[in-house]
Amino acid sequence: MESITGFLSMMYAPIDLARSALDSAPDAMVIIDEQGIIRHANRQVTVLFGFPHEQIVGERIEILLPERFRARHLAHRQSYMSSVRVRPMGVGLDLFGLRQDGSEFPVEISLSPIEQGERVLVAAAIRDVTDRKHVEAELIVARQSAERARESADRANQAKSRFLATASHDLRQPLQTLSLLNGVLRRSIVETDAQEVLGQQDQAIGAMARLLNALLDISKLESGAVTPDVTDFTVRSLFEELRVEFSSLAASKGLTFNVISSEDSVHSDRSLVEQILKNLLSNAIKYTRQGWVALRCLREPSSVRIEVLDTGVGIPQDQQRYIYDEFYQIDVPTNRAREGYGLGLSIVRRLVTLLDLKLEVHSEVGKGSLFALSLPVGHAVAGATALERGQLAPRATRGAAHILLVEDDASVRDATRMLLKGEGYKVTAVASLAEALAQASRDAAPELIVTDYHLKDGETGMQVIVALREKLGVPLGAVLITGDTSAAVHELRLDAKLRLASKPMKAEELLGTVRTLLNA
Repeated sequence: MESITGFLSMMYAPIDLARSALDSAPDAMVIIDEQGIIRHANRQVTVLFGFPHEQIVGERIEILLPERFRARHLAHRQSYMSSVRVRPMGVGLDLFGLRQDGSEFPVEISLSPIEQGERVLVAAAIRDVTDRKHVEAELIVARQSAERARESADRANQAKSRFLATASHDLRQPLQTLSLLNGVLRRSIVETDAQEVLGQQDQAIGAMARLLNALLDISKLESGAVTPDVTDFTVRSLFEELRVEFSSLAASKGLTFNVISSEDSVHSDRSLVEQILKNLLSNAIKYTRQGWVALRCLREPSSVRIEVLDTGVGIPQDQQRYIYDEFYQIDVPTNRAREGYGLGLSIVRRLVTLLDLKLEVHSEVGKGSLFALSLPVGHAVAGATALERGQLAPRATRGAAHILLVEDDASVRDATRMLLKGEGYKVTAVASLAEALAQASRDAAPELIVTDYHLKDGETGMQVIVALREKLGVPLGAVLITGDTSAAVHELRLDAKLRLASKPMKAEELLGTVRTLLNA
């Protein structure tokens, strides 16, 4: 008898072992037969669904499904039993389990066939994925929120770009009119008192233009509308332009302006580097009451170092961290007139970051400051100064050349016409491309075109220049004036007889450009 008992214990041991393994599984496990009857359920089934073991065994598997899925599940189960294989259940579907208390929860189910002679049983592993679904839902919400935020940011940037394009043009138009009219009056009125008033007016217009340009520059940099155009260029050509521009300004304050040039070349965006140095020089002259301001270039082993030095008021150590903030100015009490708006160094910081350059500052109160800009070494050929500056010929004398003026803004058109006529030129003023072509067919051909870039109905001054050159068969000289500083303008293909000028353009600047082109 004992031997029979031992034999039976050995025979049933694998069954007990299998049951023990199923009960130890982390997922709920049920085994069903061909009719969908639950033949075994491990302990996790009770934990997950709430049904006691003795109550669940012998029931159809559909008892664990919400009512709305049962009919469909019956068809799926019959289909599976005709072609059993290991696979997940309900791929691409949201599956739910039903607890004894009637609550539902999301599940994942994996099916595995168990062959038992000619019978086939199916083992279903059921996992509660409530936590994972919550995480997925939160990720979806976060992704949708991020997409909405990105779309909102894109719309905001587009709106800002449209505003900047409009502001660059429309806000500069009245300044352009004022500047040109001021130039007309200063040439027409000889009384000393009136000349003094007009001089003060010119200074006010210049201050307005500088503030507008600074605010627009900051906005463009913040919106990402400025894209560097990196090339090689010579230091000498850049320094020569800066010497011409700032010598008179320094002299007006009784300062010496020293420029120590170099034959080195650098690799960066020439116009943006020029803007950096202009702001640094303006600041140096503004804060230097006596002595000198200097611009010099030093060659270092792996870079070119451009320095702006002055004998100015200096910057206290505890204030140096603030000098790049907007509207921050050193040593300017609230009751003193401001010489600027504290925007220059803010623009400098943004440009230095955009160009990935290095800027150092060293300063001592009462002794002066030094700003040092380090740039990559370039390979430009020295001696190209005149070409880089676009200087084709010396200033021409005043003459009676025929100029075609194309400007859709009546006030700017009238001011420009008066200025040019006052210099003795014959001026034909029109407002559009069609009018320009009609004039060229009817009257004598012009010798020079002066045109605004943005005209009505989407027309551009560049289209006017190209059309007139083709019609007349000659490469007419042209001045293209614009308040637009977008990439589209910087990418225009210029030639030896085409000058691009930025608004607001002073009367002397416009007349000098006209004389240069007519003399070319």
